[in-house]
Amino acid sequence: MRKWLAAAAAALLLGGCTPAFEIEKQEQVVEEDENQQSEKAIIPNYQISDEYYKTLLPYESTDTRGMVVNNLRSRYDIDVFESGLVRVAKNVYSSDKYLFKEGQILDKETIQSWLNRKYTSKQLEEKGLKEEQNIGLNPVEETPGEGKDTPIYLAHVIEHNYLEKVEDSKIQLSGVVVGLALNSVSYYQDQNTGETRQTNISHEEVQQQGVQIAQEVIKRMRQKPELDGIPITIALYEQSSRDEVTPGNYFAYSTVNADSASIGDWKAVNEEHYFFPSVQAEDAHPKDLKVFNDFKGKIESYFPNYVGVVGYAFYKEGKMESLEIDIPIQFNGKAETIGFTQYTAELADKLFPKAMNVEIEITSADGAEALIVLGDKAEPFVHIYE
Repeated sequence: MRKWLAAAAAALLLGGCTPAFEIEKQEQVVEEDENQQSEKAIIPNYQISDEYYKTLLPYESTDTRGMVVNNLRSRYDIDVFESGLVRVAKNVYSSDKYLFKEGQILDKETIQSWLNRKYTSKQLEEKGLKEEQNIGLNPVEETPGEGKDTPIYLAHVIEHNYLEKVEDSKIQLSGVVVGLALNSVSYYQDQNTGETRQTNISHEEVQQQGVQIAQEVIKRMRQKPELDGIPITIALYEQSSRDEVTPGNYFAYSTVNADSASIGDWKAVNEEHYFFPSVQAEDAHPKDLKVFNDFKGKIESYFPNYVGVVGYAFYKEGKMESLEIDIPIQFNGKAETIGFTQYTAELADKLFPKAMNVEIEITSADGAEALIVLGDKAEPFVHIYE
């Protein structure tokens, strides 16, 4: 969906279609915090779709920007960890009522200290730290040795804020959503051999540790005065391993009421990502994979100058929500690219079910060449990059 939105935005700008963005038509509001401090902001009238929240202008980024890149293992996990948390939030805060803002409560120093290990008294002394600084949420590291490992469970913490109008021109914080990224594989260095080893962490252990860490996070957040009377939703994300070409997924979330510091029931999140073609996709969704393989086979037999066709499928509640297909090409000119794109669009429209959201990006060594989007519309959207 990101590629489609980028192309559509480019088309709007090139076509001069800007009425929806005119400043005089945007709504001016006052954002008020817990100390009765107010700040003026603007709510844009234009909203791409109900899949996305409106955001305040000027945009206020979080103090923790950039940390996710260092703490998660792949671009796949970075994207899904953030976008998946927005999907979780929509279960609690509707996009037609609430506004989105990057997290403003948890700063960089706080999150980094939470990601540390817990230290023993001796370790605190060696590091020159005080007991009040001993707030790491990962377990104490035992004396390392061959075959021994104390996993780092918590990889990252992300926070999103949701605001709503309380008066005609006033908005305030109404909810906070926090995502905890948890490791499914522990990587450590064997002190005897110097080798990097790894230990798989079972989903049951990930879940158990995640629930415990989540409760401590809620307890600490409830001590912050700016969250007094604010409900907090917390979600658990299981990160994939370094070698995976697909991201992990959120698997549970819970909302803590405004007057509580205890997590009650957890709700399951049924989301999965699959690489097409793969054994995992064959086992889980053979019918969808067959359609993809038919498409892939016809593309590769019709045009010999191909590199390969791969897909990334996203499933929610067992149903495919989207399929992103990448086709790298080795062509000699624009005319050949246009011809290939036309053929690909016609073939995709014929083979893929109308209800399936499909994005096909055609690339070359020079970058993006074309974009094809199929969905509930009668005709595919096709864009040739100049």
